[in-house]
Amino acid sequence: MKLLKTIQFKDLPAAELEKFEKRAAARAVVFDDDKNVALLYVAKHNRHKLPGGGVDAGETIDEALVRECLEEIGCQVEKFAEVGEIVEYRDKWSLENRSFCFLANLVGSKGEPDFTADELANGFEIKWVSFKEAIKLLEADDPEDYEGKFIKIRDTLFLKEAYEIITQRR
Repeated sequence: MKLLKTIQFKDLPAAELEKFEKRAAARAVVFDDDKNVALLYVAKHNRHKLPGGGVDAGETIDEALVRECLEEIGCQVEKFAEVGEIVEYRDKWSLENRSFCFLANLVGSKGEPDFTADELANGFEIKWVSFKEAIKLLEADDPEDYEGKFIKIRDTLFLKEAYEIITQRR
């Protein structure tokens, strides 16, 4: 998969980065039948993100993608293209987060998400918006929280790269 960007807000020596906990995550730009894109709005932090999350032990990236979309947006999905990979070095948590992003279509009807207690406490809600609106929403976000700063850069880049892939297919 094509590496799109490495995000780190603080220069750290390679030896220190090697000590970071490794985490892989699967994310998707999911389209419904009207070609709208699924976004999660995180009310507590007034920001948006793409559906997706961590790959569990013994799980493939593809399996995690399907599970995360079902949990977060209540939908079965079928991936149809790769977008790319972004590596984040979150020094505050000594975490190396590798996000693998795909393009996917909704399969069947929209269902209900299965948010975790933490996601409910953060006020997660699903928005289905046009592709261009999704990009505008993420660009307009001004996160103050540490995680949100990474998410804005990562997911805005994923959406823009996905837009390029989709427009080239036409």
